[in-house]
Amino acid sequence: MYKMRGGRYISHLVKMKNLNWQPVIGMEIHVQPKTRSKMFCRCANDPFCKEPNIHICPTCTGQPGALPVANEQAIEEIIKLGVAFDCQIAEYSCFDRKSYFYPDLPKGYQISQYDSPFCSGGSLEVAGRKIAINRIHLEEDAGKNFHPKGSEETLVDLNRAGVPLIELVTEPEIQSAVEAKNFCQELQLVLRYLGISDADMEKGQMRCEANISLIRQGTKPKDRLKGTKVEVKNLNSFKAVERSIEYEIRRQSKLLEKGEKVAGETRGWNEGKQATVSQRSKEVASEYRYFPEPDVPPIFIEQQKVKELKQSLPELPLAYRERLQNEYRINQKTVETLSISKYLGDFFEATASEFILWWQDLKGKKTKVPVDAFQLIANYIITEVKKSWTSGSENCKLTAENLAELVVMLRENKINSSAGQTILQKMLEVGGDPNQIAEKLDLAQVSDGGALKVAIEAVLQNHPQVLIELRSGKEKALQFLIGQVMKETKGKANPQMVSELIKKEYL
Repeated sequence: MYKMRGGRYISHLVKMKNLNWQPVIGMEIHVQPKTRSKMFCRCANDPFCKEPNIHICPTCTGQPGALPVANEQAIEEIIKLGVAFDCQIAEYSCFDRKSYFYPDLPKGYQISQYDSPFCSGGSLEVAGRKIAINRIHLEEDAGKNFHPKGSEETLVDLNRAGVPLIELVTEPEIQSAVEAKNFCQELQLVLRYLGISDADMEKGQMRCEANISLIRQGTKPKDRLKGTKVEVKNLNSFKAVERSIEYEIRRQSKLLEKGEKVAGETRGWNEGKQATVSQRSKEVASEYRYFPEPDVPPIFIEQQKVKELKQSLPELPLAYRERLQNEYRINQKTVETLSISKYLGDFFEATASEFILWWQDLKGKKTKVPVDAFQLIANYIITEVKKSWTSGSENCKLTAENLAELVVMLRENKINSSAGQTILQKMLEVGGDPNQIAEKLDLAQVSDGGALKVAIEAVLQNHPQVLIELRSGKEKALQFLIGQVMKETKGKANPQMVSELIKKEYL
């Protein structure tokens, strides 16, 4: 179901209406919060340190007698996330031991949470539909295994061991692969807006797992969990989330159509084959032998602290998009693009604010600000400014004030769009005032009717046949003449005035 086009895999979405089965999907998402230290010790939270086993101590390496102490910052971050999603914040929470063996899990168990998570319930709205959240809990991460090339040895780096992890589990009510991907993308935005995590999937700061089962079309909602659940682990991109779920829906539906059973198992995603592969049978909670962590006392959460965190929440992506659209009347696609990067969104709002000041200074405070100017500002930021930003606004020489002034010059017909592009590129390279750049490069727009008429006459003398075509109603002839006048004036003519003058004088 994946065809190669131009060297890339193209996904063909499953059309569920043509199948006898509908998917039931739940997501489990692990996020590394940006705490200064690890979850239960004072070692630096620096899992990407290139030198192995630097950020370790007796606690995170599981030495006998070492006692864990819960990270207060990590607890605040998970409560902040829970409040943002309208979760119920537990007044009492505790940690549990989850026992399993991995070579990079030095204690032989993971400190996690089982039946008393910090957050439960709540929801995240995606494309107009609220996806319910089951729980959000805290745990610690494992280390990393390395297999040196040409060697049979396995090396272990424990820099990541003990790093805090926030795990969010949705209810199994996601309806498609696309919706699952969109949920993960929206969650990533929320995490970034809150400053909890950069949630960079390529770096492993956000790792997704999908639980997929199929039920017959028309199954009653109360019976939606009767399908056999398959978990696809360690999905490290949004494309992998979408494609792995699509693949599982096809694979499971084929088995069910043949009358075969779907095995409850854990599978992995093979990017090269664009397929899931079986890894092991699915564990159940009893296999982990959960029991209360005896070395970490229960956590009691003050409701006053919850209120303080709620009051400190910034504007979240959904509210931000709605406000941009309502305040500035820019189109939905533009709003979506601006909301993805706070650098872009903040720069847009700063420029829009400067434009309003410029415009009111020129026209008077009671003058209505032209809303189409905001779309122009956004277009410049998305198409041009974004290219020059490699890692944030500190690398951009263009200021919001200068970009706003450039848009004012365009709106006042002091320069045309071509000159505007030239000035913008100059400002992106070296900064500077757009008026001064326009003067230096001689880019002031020709709007004088007499000068434009001289240029039009010169063009018509060189292309007399075009006037005949123009008078016969050919639109292309008008565009040709405008282009030639622009060439005659070295790109400085006001194209709108040229068009109006030609229609008035020669038609």
